[in-house]
Amino acid sequence: MKNKGTSTLSNGLIWFGASVSIAEILTGTYLAPLGFEKGLAAILLGHFIGCAMLFFAGLIGGMKRLSAMETVKLSFGGKGCLLFAVLNVLQLVGWTAIMIYDGALAANSIYNTGAWVWCLVIGALIIVWILIGLKNLGRLNTVAMALLFLLTLILGRVIFSSHGGSSFVSDESMSFGAAVELSVAMPLSWLPLISDYTREAEKPFQATLASTLVYGVVSCFMYVIGMGAALFTGTYDIAAIMVKAGLGIAGLFIIVLSTVTTTFLDAFSAGVSSTVISHAVKEKWAAIAVTVIGTIAAVVYPMDNITGFLYLIGSVFAPMIAIQIADTFILKNDFRSTKFHVPNLIIWICGFVLYRILMHVDTPVGNTLPDMAVTIGICLLYHEVSYAVIGRKREKSEMERV
Repeated sequence: MKNKGTSTLSNGLIWFGASVSIAEILTGTYLAPLGFEKGLAAILLGHFIGCAMLFFAGLIGGMKRLSAMETVKLSFGGKGCLLFAVLNVLQLVGWTAIMIYDGALAANSIYNTGAWVWCLVIGALIIVWILIGLKNLGRLNTVAMALLFLLTLILGRVIFSSHGGSSFVSDESMSFGAAVELSVAMPLSWLPLISDYTREAEKPFQATLASTLVYGVVSCFMYVIGMGAALFTGTYDIAAIMVKAGLGIAGLFIIVLSTVTTTFLDAFSAGVSSTVISHAVKEKWAAIAVTVIGTIAAVVYPMDNITGFLYLIGSVFAPMIAIQIADTFILKNDFRSTKFHVPNLIIWICGFVLYRILMHVDTPVGNTLPDMAVTIGICLLYHEVSYAVIGRKREKSEMERV
């Protein structure tokens, strides 16, 4: 008997857990120099762009019943996908370390036992989550998400009701376009993961839409909490705000549980991507190995500023999904039978270089949208030119036969 797929609700809960994280809140604090109104506009615009890409990525995997890195084969070939699988595993190891590091620092601010102790506690809980497994989390995940939702509402109320006005003077240290790009970066960083979950969905379209909407709304809220904390309390330390508000144990619960539920997705997807690199690898054990490596890295290395990391992720995966969107939804291409689809790999390199160039150009919509527009344009142009050349060759061949 065929196993029943995951429900739309369970997919939505997964991405609620992904969006409630200290990293999202901390990234929101970077937007404070814009002031509240411009900052909010940048958050909404950036998440609209990023979540649109997230939706298309998840829909491809849901429709084709393929994991995130298996969908890459459709555009880059059976072996061409290995480049992106390796890069994805590396970024997920990085995210695992960053999430554990941020969660441990925040937890230690509330209950000082040493940040390294909290790294070990959070790492151990993530491994427990992995061992329970995605399909068996069920009620545990529902209860955890309900508690997180309640506690984040309390945190939001504490931040936005305990001030008499903004204590932060907006300045020119960040442009609107840069703020938009930082808002795009978070949903874009989940782009190489979402199909690992939508591929199992009973109703792929509904599950993908629910996942994207839930993630987008809650992620915006997390950004606003971070920005509001910097603007209205004058501090970037969310843990300190929780302590001052009397949310000691509740705040600790938010930090630890949100870190576990978010980082679980990173580690789990690293395991899934590892199986694309080698079929000998087991998803669950690869995910546990990634968690262990991430925990060690969080103990050893400082990871206080992740903006460069976010931009690197954007430069790799924005042109990748642009090519996948063009191939799947416009050109209807499938290159899985090809080892390497060289033209698309070259187009991706062009998109990567263009993104890095655009980082030095201030546009009101950030770097991702123009980079993807140009990359999709190059794909369509190559398609037209190549088919015109093939048509002329066939015509010439037929004339020679005559």
